[in-house]
Amino acid sequence: MDRSHRPRRRPRRPQPAMGGEPSSLWASTETAVPSGNIQQTDPLEQIRFIRQTMESAGSFTLVPGIGQVVIGLTALGATYLASRAADAPHWLATWMIEAAIAMLIAGFAIARKARIARQVLFSGPAKKFAFSFFPPLIAGLLLTLLMYRMGAAGGQVLSAIPAMWLMMYGTAVITGGAFSVRIVPVMGLCFLGLGITAVFAPVVWVNWYMALGFGGLHILFGTIIARRYGG
Repeated sequence: MDRSHRPRRRPRRPQPAMGGEPSSLWASTETAVPSGNIQQTDPLEQIRFIRQTMESAGSFTLVPGIGQVVIGLTALGATYLASRAADAPHWLATWMIEAAIAMLIAGFAIARKARIARQVLFSGPAKKFAFSFFPPLIAGLLLTLLMYRMGAAGGQVLSAIPAMWLMMYGTAVITGGAFSVRIVPVMGLCFLGLGITAVFAPVVWVNWYMALGFGGLHILFGTIIARRYGG
């Protein structure tokens, strides 16, 4: 009889081994279900991560426009008082007090704008702005103390410190403004340019430069920021 016409036998299904467990050959053909614990990401953690990513990619929009106008007005008052100072130490003390007042006004104005806009005050862009803005200011403060300790007196102090203040403040606004709206770096460039011209200006013009910079530029750009981006 021809073997080619014999019916083929179906492969026998492996029988379970002793104890009711399937043999290893049959078990390998079944779909295996992982027995370990499946770690699932917390939805709240995902939302928090997305929010932090969006904040880091955004811009610091809490630069206070009205606050800058107020700072400019107090700077004009400080210019008047400094122009009537009896000597260089009193002139310097007047402006140091004005700097402290300006920082308080700026902090209050930023917090107020954040509260009105319902924005996070210490967001990613805010931290970047602060880390870029404050180092030049700290350097300017230390340079001021160093110049005063070196024995510069009279006209020498009045001719060197205002130009240095305008340039360092302009640098701070430029570096911090890289993480803010476009108008902020422009303001920094104006302060920097004004400080450069003050280097070559006569000593008798120092009060005018201080009034034009810390008074006029703050009022001008503060008004623009308040109109375009809110208080």
